[in-house]
Amino acid sequence: MKAFWPAFVFVLLAGAVAGTGAFADPPAKPAPEIANAQPDFNRDVRPILAARCFKCHGPDEKSRKAKLRLDTREGAEATLGKANDSEFLRRIETTDEGEVMPPPSTKVALTAKEKQTLKAWIAAGSPYAAHWSFVPPKRPPVPEITNAKVTVRNPIDAFVAARLQKEGLTLSPEADRYTLIRRVYLDLIGIPPTPEEADAFVKDRSPNAYEKVVDALLKSPRYGERWARKWLDLARYADTNGYEKDRGRSIWPYRDWVIRALNDDMPFDQFTIEQLAGDMLRGEKGTTPSLASQIATGFHRNTMLNEEGGIDPQEFRYYAITDRTSVTGTVWLGLTVGCAQCHTHKFDPITHTEYFRLFALLNNADEPELSVPTSELTKKRAEIESKIRAAQEEGVKKVAPEVLATAFEEWASAGRKHAVKWTTVRPTKIEAAPTKLTLQADGSVFASGDAQKRDLYTLALDDLPAGVTAFRVEALPDDRLPGSGPGRAYYEGPKGDFLLSEFTLTANGKPVAIWGGSESHVRANLGAKMALDGHPFTGWAGSGRAGVASSAVFNLAQPLTTKGAQLELLFERHYAASLGRFRLAVTTESRPVAARDLPAEVEELFTRPAESLTRAERATLFRHWLTIAPELKSARDEVDALRKQLPVPPTTLVMRERPTDHPRPTFRHHRGEFLEPKEEVRPGVPTVLPPLPKGAEVNRLTFAKWLMAPENPLTARVTVNRHWHSFFGRGLVRTLDDFGYQGEVPTNPELLDWLALEFRESGWSVKKLHRLIVTSATYRQASEVTPELLAKDSENKLLARGPRVRLEAEQIRDSALTAAGLLSTKMYGPSVFPPQPPGVTTEGTYGQLSWKVSEGEDRYRRGLYTFTKRTAPYAMSNTFDAPSGEACTARREVSNTALQALTMLNDAVLLEVAQSLGRRAAAHNGSTTERVQYLVRLCLVRPPTAEELALLTKFYETQYTRFADDPKRAATVAGTAQEAVVRAAWTATARAVLNFDEFVTRE
Repeated sequence: MKAFWPAFVFVLLAGAVAGTGAFADPPAKPAPEIANAQPDFNRDVRPILAARCFKCHGPDEKSRKAKLRLDTREGAEATLGKANDSEFLRRIETTDEGEVMPPPSTKVALTAKEKQTLKAWIAAGSPYAAHWSFVPPKRPPVPEITNAKVTVRNPIDAFVAARLQKEGLTLSPEADRYTLIRRVYLDLIGIPPTPEEADAFVKDRSPNAYEKVVDALLKSPRYGERWARKWLDLARYADTNGYEKDRGRSIWPYRDWVIRALNDDMPFDQFTIEQLAGDMLRGEKGTTPSLASQIATGFHRNTMLNEEGGIDPQEFRYYAITDRTSVTGTVWLGLTVGCAQCHTHKFDPITHTEYFRLFALLNNADEPELSVPTSELTKKRAEIESKIRAAQEEGVKKVAPEVLATAFEEWASAGRKHAVKWTTVRPTKIEAAPTKLTLQADGSVFASGDAQKRDLYTLALDDLPAGVTAFRVEALPDDRLPGSGPGRAYYEGPKGDFLLSEFTLTANGKPVAIWGGSESHVRANLGAKMALDGHPFTGWAGSGRAGVASSAVFNLAQPLTTKGAQLELLFERHYAASLGRFRLAVTTESRPVAARDLPAEVEELFTRPAESLTRAERATLFRHWLTIAPELKSARDEVDALRKQLPVPPTTLVMRERPTDHPRPTFRHHRGEFLEPKEEVRPGVPTVLPPLPKGAEVNRLTFAKWLMAPENPLTARVTVNRHWHSFFGRGLVRTLDDFGYQGEVPTNPELLDWLALEFRESGWSVKKLHRLIVTSATYRQASEVTPELLAKDSENKLLARGPRVRLEAEQIRDSALTAAGLLSTKMYGPSVFPPQPPGVTTEGTYGQLSWKVSEGEDRYRRGLYTFTKRTAPYAMSNTFDAPSGEACTARREVSNTALQALTMLNDAVLLEVAQSLGRRAAAHNGSTTERVQYLVRLCLVRPPTAEELALLTKFYETQYTRFADDPKRAATVAGTAQEAVVRAAWTATARAVLNFDEFVTRE
């Protein structure tokens, strides 16, 4: 293959190099100015002050120089003065390097134009104004457009046309129908139309033909898949934990929740509240939030998880909260909140303390896993459990009743001889910090809250029986724990594991001697005796199997002579590996006792005379015996085999608010350092924004509702601006993630505010917003650039032409699979592993992942479902600028590289696409020219031009001749020996069409 493509590759690479930067965003520039004698403070002056002055004379008092503050009029008034007596003007105009501002060392000198703007501002009285984005939007009147040549389909067009009119421009004509239908398909559902769908639209001359297409696309299940990918960029979604080990995680149910929510047009306020605080919402029939609402909280569980050996889980939980704080600021407020983590924001009015007040709002949640049983799995599990019961019953029937009875009685008799009478001890006082220990109804203790690198449980035992000779610790499983417990291990090692480093008992302030220990389950180098050796890195670790109970017994050197004692359980070897649920018991047996692999309730029955047991109690003994009886081994083997077939429900990562009686405190951390906590801070929001509602409980739920409240000036603007960017390639505010002082001003502020209020007042309907945008004449414009437009508005800020943007990575792959007829319509479920170059996920990364290529239709699922490894993303997606999930991405960067051209030629999936296209073209009825036309239609939707048709027909004929001379190469290219020459020639032609610039571009 390498020898076959050099000329073609060279042409593509030349095009790539020549076109470098064609899709890249141009440098930031101020909005086009409207002639005005007096500078507008927000549009003209504040950007200069923010860029040149605020670092030393802005909100951050610790970095403020000369006690001068220029971000407020009160702080600047004396220095600004008047035009004929202004220290400010003197300092910016002087040539004295010791006096000039900004100082030469800052390398941010003012331009002549900026100086002129500042002089004009001071001459006008140096008026200040509140930053535009912090002022609540007001619905502006829709402009009247009197020019009959301008098509106004909805208010968007009126605002755009009015702005263009001021610059002597007008809207461009509508794009041709093939371009238009491909554009709206790609924008709304992420894949192109088939030739048949395009032809149906082109032929439909009814007045609402386009609107019918739009409405159908909004109802398509593909819509949710397309727009979920946009949201997942913000949510930093990925299928691995990140950092060094980068092991896999299960959070795909959150991705599926997003798809369903968008297809259902869930109002954006509800969409927000469920993701930020779904665990705090009351369900329809009680106080428990719905399963879907809990899954939605996965938004903030998409943070990375550090599993490196020796890390402090509390430190990396802290950094996860800093990420959540920053992301929340980006997604809903459009502010660079994270800049205030280490100090007061240098430019925006957000103090260091206010940052940690926002942090506190997100800091009071635990981070459990949630089981997500599906109806299919539940049904399958019930079927297997039925088979298990039948196998157990059949196994019992195969053994003579008298044999069973005799064996059972012998077992029970032996059990009574070794039985130990244990008395459950209920601690009168339990302490741990920051872990919370709660006494359960059965006398056990449950641990919740934050597990530490070193945990110490202290339990007061004030009502012990006289003469205690031994203690028993039962490690009990619990579905609330990782892996169902009994331990709390999550970061490292098996989930649900634990290691008890030291078991220490004191009475009357003096140590109680313990002479030995035993365990119910033997693990090499991890026994109960090692919890008595004084070494923190050895100890007792239970069975080592998640969800399995175990116990340890500690014999005292002498019977305890006091009724009270204090027990300390130290967990120090494995971070976050303390006991999650345990129960204490004591005995006064005079003989040494040992731990037994026997449920506590069974051992308790053994301590009582056989004749005193009820029928139900004897049944309990018998059921347990059936699980260990040698006589039933063959039946148990069958049952064990069936149990291995029991499907395990998928899990997902969620948030869960901590109990109100055990809140997690938040401190201001000096310079943002975890190891430097200072004063405690209460949750709250920046004072530059409206306050939280009076009387409301200050928590995540209130905060989520506050974000969506009408008083909030940012959320609606930020959201509609992000959607606008998705359709036009740039937002009305170019800086999608920065509406603060450093961000750009809107190119059409009236349109932005009108859209924000329309979005909010429409019930926060994203589909209505999208319909409004794509049915506008502004959206439907042709994207051709005239010399006049290029001269007046090269970046298309004013929207005098249609948008032209490079397709996103997933769209390129999905479009290719669609053209080839390979794309699977299967929705939801675990992420899949499409073909990619070997070694991508295993070489050069520590956390190796076996990339077993998916089979069947999973090989051709939409890119949305592709498994994303943060440290080694899917190769094709990475090449075309898809994010890795390591950070919130409000706007994907667009690069133009030679590697992209090589990928389009040689990627494994795209080769399969070309082969499938070749088969489709070869099978199409008609002449060579007609087959070429069919091939182009499959890939580009539109019919080819006469020139394209001639060139591609000649190209096909050339390839046919080459492959006819080399049948082996033909078979390799075609992927089959059957009709290899014809199929190989069509495959080569398909590869050529796939590499048209137009294929990866949304015109």
